Amino acid sequence: MVELEQVTKKFGGHLAVDQFDLQVPEGSIFGFIGPNGSGKTTTLRMILRIIEPDSGSIRVFGRAGHISANNAIGYLPEERGLYRKMTVLRQLVYFGRLKGMGGREARQAGLEWLERLELVPWKDKKLETLSKGMSQKIQFIATILARPRLLILDEPFSGLDPVNLEIIRTILLELQREGTTLIFSTHDMHTAEQLCDTICMIYKGKKVLDGTLDNIQATYGQDTLRMRYRDRTDLAASPLEGTSQVRNLGRFWEMRFQGEPHAILRKAVQRGQLDHFEVIHPSLHDIFVRIAQPGPEVTGEPEVEASGA
Repeated sequence: MVELEQVTKKFGGHLAVDQFDLQVPEGSIFGFIGPNGSGKTTTLRMILRIIEPDSGSIRVFGRAGHISANNAIGYLPEERGLYRKMTVLRQLVYFGRLKGMGGREARQAGLEWLERLELVPWKDKKLETLSKGMSQKIQFIATILARPRLLILDEPFSGLDPVNLEIIRTILLELQREGTTLIFSTHDMHTAEQLCDTICMIYKGKKVLDGTLDNIQATYGQDTLRMRYRDRTDLAASPLEGTSQVRNLGRFWEMRFQGEPHAILRKAVQRGQLDHFEVIHPSLHDIFVRIAQPGPEVTGEPEVEASGA
């Protein structure tokens, strides 16, 4: 569905995207992650032809000559762009017609989506009277109204409460089942783990991760321990021998380890009443942090280079 080969983009002396390769399979949900300023939005805008690469090739629907106003592409930018003085339904009809829908068709589809997202009572209200969360849902409806073949979402879950996040997540899965290919950038690693068939991470303009979550985690191995004590045992102040990067997650402690986990378990039970002890793959959040904020143990690790192959 989308293919990038050796794509590079500079802004003045800043190298935003550096010889970037990417393949997004048709019908997949593709997660695009990376810290702020890493090149995510620049890459998405190049896919949309809003900006052009300095070098390399970009193909969408198998073609290099697609245009940004393609009716088969829906785009939800991180900077939301609705008309605050226009009423909700009129606005949806307007965006639907921009995407090639007839007026009656766009109105009917708009009403159906407003009902689905429990916004019908606000259909004749101006956008400026709606809350931020409601406005975000209106922008989302405008993006999917014409049922695009390719949907590109830049931070679609930002600012949504858990209930509305679940509604949007359910709709995205429905669109995928109907054949839509989805690319979305996010800082929510838990959502990326749940939703995405494939995940790509860009860091300082370069690809450092690309693959399924299972493949990415397998690259890093099972080097993480998760444990829970019944009392207030503080492992951060006094880490167990053989462990590092200890994190307090509230109910659980999580840390990296080296050596034999059973030896660490024997030391752990001496610290207090241990209710839970588990050897796990690192989470996507943990892998993200290792790459974006590497500590002394992580810098130059061969697995980071291998995962970008």
